[in-house]
Amino acid sequence: MRDGKPLRHIVLIGFMGTGKSTVGRLLAERLACAACDVDAEIVKREGEAIPAIFANRGEREFRAAETAALGAVLGADDTLVVATGGGAVLSPENRELMLRHGFVVALTADPEQVIARVSQDENRPLLQGDLRERVYKLLEDRKHAYDFAHMTIDTTHLGVDEVVERIAQGFIRSISQHSI
Repeated sequence: MRDGKPLRHIVLIGFMGTGKSTVGRLLAERLACAACDVDAEIVKREGEAIPAIFANRGEREFRAAETAALGAVLGADDTLVVATGGGAVLSPENRELMLRHGFVVALTADPEQVIARVSQDENRPLLQGDLRERVYKLLEDRKHAYDFAHMTIDTTHLGVDEVVERIAQGFIRSISQHSI
């Protein structure tokens, strides 16, 4: 809740390959609202693909663009389901924005499931090199980065519809608790 009002958006956080984009689209359909992928918003705003931003400007510039895009998206008046990039939680400013404007849901998955899900995706600049080694290292580095979420769901053994339903119910409970 912010300023006495229920949280307006649902913000999906989690490591890459946990299902944020897929769950986000289906959750938005379920709730009859719009979905927004922050990575897609960055590409639109910057006019450059994410791997190109990393290559040409570096991770620091990418993270600044990410914060700007996240702030713009979360400033929307209409309810959105917002899928963030896996590293969006690294910035304290981003975490504060998410908590101020949204019901934050962390999606997790077993490391081997993450590897299987991202192994064919060449648009992941942080996974260049030994994929298995990079995934395990990043997961270790970020093991507590998602702890601030209102709700956490392990997607390893759940179907997308099950994940969507759990989030929808959690969001609805959150709204009803604040409207009493």
